[in-house]
Amino acid sequence: MIIVGCDYHPGFRQIAFIDRETGECEQRRLEHREAAEKFYRELAAQEAKQRVGMEASGHPGWFERLLAKLNFGLWIGDATETARKRERKQETDRQDARHILRWLLKDDFHESG
Repeated sequence: MIIVGCDYHPGFRQIAFIDRETGECEQRRLEHREAAEKFYRELAAQEAKQRVGMEASGHPGWFERLLAKLNFGLWIGDATETARKRERKQETDRQDARHILRWLLKDDFHESG
């Protein structure tokens, strides 16, 4: 299973991900919509089960549709709860992506709604 923590912004996506089978863990900043589409299509081609957790912010309609089309599990979290659970009060996109990934791994992700 590949698990991705995504701090979504309209102009870019900051991600942290892990492949549970290989242990590979990485962070990336996907600057453009095309880069995000390429990354997620490449993950889908690996034919592993995928889950993406992201904060609910911006207008991610195209992103949600892409993940649904690729059969990714999508969990949408509450940005206020992410801020509350953050250890340090200083926010960075890289830290938020790592936090979301860690919460997904610990089954402590706070879905919105």
